[in-house]
Amino acid sequence: MRAIVILCAVLWPLLASAQTNIAFGANAENQNAPVEVTADSLSVDQKNGTAIFTGNVVIGQGTLRLAAPRVLVVYRQDSQQISRLEATGGVTLVDGDDAAEAESADYNLDTRTIVMQGSVLLTQGPSAITSDRMVVNLDDNTAQMTGRVKTVLQQGE
Repeated sequence: MRAIVILCAVLWPLLASAQTNIAFGANAENQNAPVEVTADSLSVDQKNGTAIFTGNVVIGQGTLRLAAPRVLVVYRQDSQQISRLEATGGVTLVDGDDAAEAESADYNLDTRTIVMQGSVLLTQGPSAITSDRMVVNLDDNTAQMTGRVKTVLQQGE
């Protein structure tokens, strides 16, 4: 009985909280690493400084992989460097053993954050966490989950 009380005391804040901080990603990403994008098609708007990749889009930077049906790339106005990537239509983000899915994701290369929204599911090994929104900080390999956070913690045998 005592073990159940202790377990409930430890897990209750995680289960009831509207905000949860967790580790995400195995390695710090090199912000200067090239961003590689593959897709079925590409449409470029030179005037607005944007490009739209559609169909089986896969984006990689170091060990980080993002996949979605559609990704809008926004370039910095003063250069040809990427400022933001907006992925929609069901997004998968993988870094090391961590994987997340959501309806959309906004990767800001300037702030080194990824905001995933809409039915977020994060899996880390056998454990899973769901929420409405997750913000990943690539500099310190952490994620903050907000909005109806729920988790299933698998126990070893």
